[in-house]
Amino acid sequence: MAKGIPQPDEILSAVCAALSTGTVADAQQLLHTHYPFNPIHPTGRDYTPRQCMVIFRRDGFLDRYSGRRLVFPGTLRLLSKLMPENFPCHPNWKSDRCHFAYWERLPTIDHVVPVSRGGADGATNWVTASMLANTAKANFLLSELGWTLRPEQAGSSWDGLTSWCLDVVERDPTLRADRYIRQWCSAARAVAR
Repeated sequence: MAKGIPQPDEILSAVCAALSTGTVADAQQLLHTHYPFNPIHPTGRDYTPRQCMVIFRRDGFLDRYSGRRLVFPGTLRLLSKLMPENFPCHPNWKSDRCHFAYWERLPTIDHVVPVSRGGADGATNWVTASMLANTAKANFLLSELGWTLRPEQAGSSWDGLTSWCLDVVERDPTLRADRYIRQWCSAARAVAR
């Protein structure tokens, strides 16, 4: 922070000191002036698989915060369909009933600057992030977490195993009966054109 602006720990120390002397009004004024409560209102977002694929491909299926390679959603679900006991999936991502790869490797869209903090809800503010990173970041700014944004990786050779999934589904059309797999494969094909 700039010189002369008190740091949060200094503000809270002053608030505690004011409360110790019995001046609640002074403590409230300190908070109101130097460290106000600004509630963050969560806003739900719902993106189509096609919108997601555009961003995932632009970012090379890499988590833009950690650099970790992520896996095409259709591939993860296909693994669960082919090996349900070894690679289980749960519709609500319950950690005791869903393989941890879904948290570590499932790409999601995250807002670099959260919408709840004034960020735009558009592709210029969207990045690929694992579900784990997206959840951890929540409504924080990168500077508040000490995180950095890695560059886009368009043209990367890593496709998140998208090609593998498309090949398997092409060879076994019965797999298209799974709505989730079908939607993601359709989106992948549309974006690849």
